[in-house]
Amino acid sequence: MENIKIRDLKDMLNKTGELYGNRPAYKIRISDIEDENKKYLTISHKEVREMVNALGTTLIEMGLKGKRIAVIGENRYEWEIAYLAIVCGTGIVVPLDKSLPENELESLIERSGVEAIFYSDQYKDELNRIIRHGTGKLKRLISMDLKEHKDGVYSELELIKTGKMLLRLGNRKFLDAKVYPNKMNMMLFTSGTTSKSKVVALSHKNICSNLMDIASVLDINSSDRILSFLPLHHVFECTVGFLYSLYCGCQTSFCDGIRHIPENLREYKITFMSSVPAIYESLYKNIMKKFEKEGKLEEINELVEKYKDKSMEEKKKVFKEIHESFGGHIRLLISGAAALDPAVETGFRNFGINLFQGYGLTETSPVIGIETDKYHRVGSIGKPLPHVKAKIEDANNEGIGELVVKGPNIMLEYFENKEATDESLIDGWFYTGDLAWIDNDGYIFICGRKKSVIVLKNGKNIFPEEMESLINRIEGVKESFIFGKANKDDKEDIRINVKIVFDRKIMEAAYKVKTDEEIYNALNKKIKEINKGMPPYKAIRKVILTETPLIKTTTSKIKRQEELKTIK
Repeated sequence: MENIKIRDLKDMLNKTGELYGNRPAYKIRISDIEDENKKYLTISHKEVREMVNALGTTLIEMGLKGKRIAVIGENRYEWEIAYLAIVCGTGIVVPLDKSLPENELESLIERSGVEAIFYSDQYKDELNRIIRHGTGKLKRLISMDLKEHKDGVYSELELIKTGKMLLRLGNRKFLDAKVYPNKMNMMLFTSGTTSKSKVVALSHKNICSNLMDIASVLDINSSDRILSFLPLHHVFECTVGFLYSLYCGCQTSFCDGIRHIPENLREYKITFMSSVPAIYESLYKNIMKKFEKEGKLEEINELVEKYKDKSMEEKKKVFKEIHESFGGHIRLLISGAAALDPAVETGFRNFGINLFQGYGLTETSPVIGIETDKYHRVGSIGKPLPHVKAKIEDANNEGIGELVVKGPNIMLEYFENKEATDESLIDGWFYTGDLAWIDNDGYIFICGRKKSVIVLKNGKNIFPEEMESLINRIEGVKESFIFGKANKDDKEDIRINVKIVFDRKIMEAAYKVKTDEEIYNALNKKIKEINKGMPPYKAIRKVILTETPLIKTTTSKIKRQEELKTIK
């Protein structure tokens, strides 16, 4: 699509509203998912912008100009309207993680100085208790679900109605409100425990530079239909899903949950989705299992080999059945937030489905690099975006070092944390904390987090994510966690261990095993096979089995330090 120049998100809404006003911005099912005669609500891009202007007008009249306002809830259009009404002329938005326990939610509300919050029904009891405690600045609750104001709680719907009336009477406080592109307008908490989480200060310039860069390399336009799945408070979904959709004039629909993804892809005729590797890896495993069950696996593998060098269009025709299982309209899938298994990336592309890997961080608004039709290399995250510079610092003899980046998408600072800011931002370069290498053609390959690398006695580095990717391919393995443990006789001698989360039903079906001992023996045998293909220093010495999921962030990253505490 044409790369529309935008100064800030308000400018983006105005410019793209003129282009795409009559096109659908949201298609939402308003009947039960099981209902045969499904009913839908369609909201146009013009209506979105009218709601944003109306809500923003009322928020200013409520005395919230320049204030910090939080948003919490499941993915829905009311969340997105609230976000835009806050940042496009009212105040500073604070998106909060919907999975937080009450004590952490209260702590973040206090830390960020939030004075009002938009929320979904499921948080009403928690927020009422938090307000009663009265330890923070929070005074106003705004419900995304109430049809009208009730018991001191505002209704977002009624605030929009009030705003429309104010606009008709000539109130231009929001319409004329200036947006300062270089000032903090978004406060985002990094994942982690409350005491350790940092507040990332982002500006309109940060986000808008990323939107324009993404648009210059990805072929997405106003005819595309997007499925929103990842939590909206996370900057990956917020930028690449929500804001990018409005920038391009796309239509967004909201996923009903992980098990409904294939059904939603078909129902809404989705063409584009961004998600985490775990989702794509699960979808790929299901495809291959289906072929195996039908006795078609050998035939499929032969077709893959025959057509591996053909165009994506030719592959689509050959593997039409697979495309139909995803609704038949998928043009592009983006994987981010963690490392994608190269075998899964290759597998999807063998079937004629464009699956690209991207990479970024909250601090970089978020995208640093992304694969495209033009720049694609399996295992890499593509090349840096046009206005992003990347280099490797303190590289070892294999060329692996810390990835350092610079560009207009880099955060302003860690809010009220000069020490952390000075440590991460040096002369405009942001130190990502990720180890990587860059090949001669400029493709970036991420190895893993600098702080999670395991350094052995012989000086060799073990990247847990790389080994976990291999283990997760074993049938019956849901997920795995590689960690180092010191030899009790020699503390410098670090041994590689693995904790495996297994699926009992799959283990029984695949290996004909039932008891814990039989399951252990079957998986241990598989680990030994992996060990044979690796240098001795990487060998896994101990296997721990569990059915309890690993401790993860909302984007499926393992909380390694928390997980280590569970191992005796």
